[in-house]
Amino acid sequence: MRVEEVIIDGFKSYAARTHITGWDPEFNAITGLNGSGKSNILDAICFVLGLKNLSHVRAGSLQDLVYKRGQAGITKASVTIVFNNEDRSKSPLGYEDSKQISVTRQILIGGKNKYMINGHNAQEQTVANLFQSVQLNVNNPHFLIMQGKITKVLNMKAPEILSMIEEAAGTRMFEERKEKAHKTMTKKEKKVEEITAILKEEITPKLDKLRNEKRAFLEYQKLEIEVDRLTRLVVAYEYTQSQEKVNQSDQDREAQVVRQRALQERLQTLATELKNLKEDIQQIEHNKQSAMSGGGRYLELQKSVDDYAKELVRSKTQCDLKAANLLEEQQNHQTFVSSLAETNTTLHEKRDQLATLNQQFEGVKAEHDAKMHAVSQAEDLIQTLTTGVSAEEGHENGYMEQLQQAKQRISQATTTMEQAKRKIAHVKQQITTTEPKARRAEKENHSLLRQLETEKQQLVGLRDQLAKLQWDPAREEALRQQQAEAQAVLVKLRDQRDQHAAQLGAVDFQFTDPMPNFDRSQVKGLVANLVRLDQAHYSASTALEICAGGRLYNVVVANEVVGGQLLEKGKLRRRVTIIPLNKIQAFRAAAAKIATAKQVASGNVELALELVGYDGEVASAMTYVFGNTLICQDAATAEQVTFHKDVRMKSVTLDGDVYDPSGTLQGGSKPSSSGLLVKLQMLHALQDQINHHQQLLDDVQSRLAAAQRTIARFNELTQAIDLKAHEVSLLEDRLAKTTHAQLVQQLDSLRTELETLSEQIQEAESVRQASQQQCEYIEQEMREFQQDKTAKLKEMKANLKTAKAGLTNATQQVKQMQRDVQTLSLEIDQLEVDKQALQDQIATAEQTVKDATAEEEALRQAMYALKEQLDAAQAALTEEKAALHSFDEELRELDRLRKTKSSQHTDIQLELQTLNRDMERFDRDQGSARQAIRALEQKYDWIADSKHMFGQADTAFDFLGQNPHEAKKQLRQLEERHTRLRRTTNTSVMANIENVEKRESALKQMLSTVLKDKRKIEDTIVSLDDYKRDALEHTWRVVNKDFGEIFGDLLAGCSAKLEPPEGKTLMEGLEVKVCLGGVWKQSLTELSGGQR
Repeated sequence: MRVEEVIIDGFKSYAARTHITGWDPEFNAITGLNGSGKSNILDAICFVLGLKNLSHVRAGSLQDLVYKRGQAGITKASVTIVFNNEDRSKSPLGYEDSKQISVTRQILIGGKNKYMINGHNAQEQTVANLFQSVQLNVNNPHFLIMQGKITKVLNMKAPEILSMIEEAAGTRMFEERKEKAHKTMTKKEKKVEEITAILKEEITPKLDKLRNEKRAFLEYQKLEIEVDRLTRLVVAYEYTQSQEKVNQSDQDREAQVVRQRALQERLQTLATELKNLKEDIQQIEHNKQSAMSGGGRYLELQKSVDDYAKELVRSKTQCDLKAANLLEEQQNHQTFVSSLAETNTTLHEKRDQLATLNQQFEGVKAEHDAKMHAVSQAEDLIQTLTTGVSAEEGHENGYMEQLQQAKQRISQATTTMEQAKRKIAHVKQQITTTEPKARRAEKENHSLLRQLETEKQQLVGLRDQLAKLQWDPAREEALRQQQAEAQAVLVKLRDQRDQHAAQLGAVDFQFTDPMPNFDRSQVKGLVANLVRLDQAHYSASTALEICAGGRLYNVVVANEVVGGQLLEKGKLRRRVTIIPLNKIQAFRAAAAKIATAKQVASGNVELALELVGYDGEVASAMTYVFGNTLICQDAATAEQVTFHKDVRMKSVTLDGDVYDPSGTLQGGSKPSSSGLLVKLQMLHALQDQINHHQQLLDDVQSRLAAAQRTIARFNELTQAIDLKAHEVSLLEDRLAKTTHAQLVQQLDSLRTELETLSEQIQEAESVRQASQQQCEYIEQEMREFQQDKTAKLKEMKANLKTAKAGLTNATQQVKQMQRDVQTLSLEIDQLEVDKQALQDQIATAEQTVKDATAEEEALRQAMYALKEQLDAAQAALTEEKAALHSFDEELRELDRLRKTKSSQHTDIQLELQTLNRDMERFDRDQGSARQAIRALEQKYDWIADSKHMFGQADTAFDFLGQNPHEAKKQLRQLEERHTRLRRTTNTSVMANIENVEKRESALKQMLSTVLKDKRKIEDTIVSLDDYKRDALEHTWRVVNKDFGEIFGDLLAGCSAKLEPPEGKTLMEGLEVKVCLGGVWKQSLTELSGGQR
């Protein structure tokens, strides 16, 4: 794009419309006479290009640009430039299709400013963009360089020169656009902050609150629906239940009345039967007492049994003491044997230690003697060298004597080596002669040698097998000892158990299996044997025995079938009463009564059942026996609780007095069975000990049985090893007596002698070399002594001092080792004495054990004889008891029947009371049900329409598919929650949240748009920076080239260039450099003003 025509009308000095044409395509200067209007043409061009700094066109305001400021009748100034735009590659953006572009600028008096492009009005910025798109910006700082400003330009700094290149390249437009973009970004960021602040501080908190309220409202709605559903279900169920109670027939009440009359009649019948039973019991007790006082055989037999039992106890005690003494003696004997083994082991170890210590002592002693000899020699040498007189008369002075001794040792060693070599030659010759003879003899005894080797290999194999067994005979001995001890303890405990059992024949229940494969565990045993009484409750044993009475001897079985089998085919020795666990109706006193009794008696009363222990499987039987009687500390307590209106239970005192709420009192003397439970507990304790020791014995025996094969194999291998060792010994004796053995022995002796001689040669060679070195050392010492006697003597005395210090340490070490050897020798002597003493003690203990065993056996035989006599007397007493047993059986049967009737009487009374309460409750329930139905129908009007569906399946009132009781619990919880939510829930939240959400959506959309615009602006700035850098680099190269050529034309042989400062880039600035006479200068200061 270039200028073709300029049209000026009313601008400055051009009053008339003037057309300036014929512009050269390479126009770059205006020439003419002074006052011809050259500057006004340039000002007109700058005016059209949009110049804002009016000082560049020598005007103070726009009115100054109008011809004579409008005073000559011309009120406007207009300038039009017509540009040739045929070169489309350099055409402004948007005008590529226009061959010519006309740009007009007009100003009117009054300040109106007008632009036109191709005859159409245009904005000032549009015109500026047009020129800037072709690198024309009249408002650039250096677009016009006025006259007299060249020096300032040449003195510009690097960034200022770079700005001129930017103006030439037209990139200043990019900077303006960039600044405008930054301003726009600032506005966008401010807008983003405003939108974000609104969202964060106003919209989001409000929306969060509304959303929470919305969730609460939805939950409230859901809860309200669920409460209504559960309310209908619960109300329907309550209505149905009340309806069913109302619909109950009066026949239920009539049946209760009939049952009441029957129970009252049965109560009267039982009262009569109980009275008759009481009279029968009194009559039988009277008959029994008469029978027992009429004969003395029972008392004689009882006395005989007691006497035999006491004698048996005395004999058993003696036997136990003797057995304990025997066991103690056996343990002593075992202790002596173990001590002897330990002493032998210790003695062997001490002897080995002594041998080792003696060997160490010999070495230390030899070292000590060597040090002593060296010290003595050093002292003699110093004395001889100092005084000239030898320390020992008849000896030569020091060095010569030592030298002579060393040479003498060399001579002796040489002689020894020669003699040994001659002997070695002789021994080798003898070996050479003897070896063929030994080989011939070996062939003759080959079979015997092979047999000996085979036997030795077999012996080694047997010993390996024995080692693999890893069996210690001491383990077997220890197990045998444990077995013997356990058996001895068991014998003692069983004797004690048998003795106690003999005194408790009444509780010895024996029976025969009624059928093959009968399960004896179904028979639990007598009640007395099933009771476990804690030692703390021994004082209550008499009371418990009286409480149980005849039931103490009842037999507890699993069921009535087992009881029938025992009675029919069990071959019982006496009549017994059976308690089947599956049929017994156990009665236990009410907890309220027991609590009242304890409160009244201040803790001096206990239920009998709570004082005894028992297995859980027989709990019903124990409740049957002990469940309805109180045990009291004294008579006053018993009387107080028995007749208390809220207790009225049978009580027994610790002394055996019985208090019955009917008014009867029994007691005054202890029963014949007094102490039975305590004796049984002692018997149970003995049995527990027997079971424990039996378990220990079984464990030891199982370990012995498990190791029996190993023990047998160990003994077998031990015998085989002994036999094989004897066979090897015999073969070796035979071989020792043969010629081959003698020759082999001779060869061994020769070889040993050969080794000894070789060692003598080595030792002699060592002595010879050491003596040779000593000779050289002594000769060196003699030379040094001759050169400087004083220094040598001083050195020798220092060495002597060091040697004496070493000798002192060695002497202390020798003395210490001598003490150690003496101490160890004394310990060995003492161990020898201890060993002999233990051997004597073992012999004595063996004899003592033998005597004690005989005495213990004699006492045991005597005890067995007494036991037989006691068994005979006990059998006679049992027969006598059987004669009186019929009374007891009849009494027990009547008493059992009485208690059964009494229990039935009490049960009927309780049932009557319960029946009366049930009838009263029945009447109350019916009245309450009718009232509840009326209340529900009045409160819930939907019942009338929906009650036909109550209880129907697959409806909202399905009582089987939904648990009404659980629904009621859930309803209570939901109603509480519903009440709380109703106070806090915002019911208008749905309308509010919709408006706020719309506003939030609009703000977020706006924020997204702003952020998107901001990203586009940032991308544009990056692309503008890249384009600016490329354009600047291209313009710099072109300007640099032209600048150098122009300078060369103006000053021949010279050149100039623009380049970045050292160490910097193009974007940081440019400097002017001039080459004058082949030397590059930093500026044009050396040129004259015209040249510049």
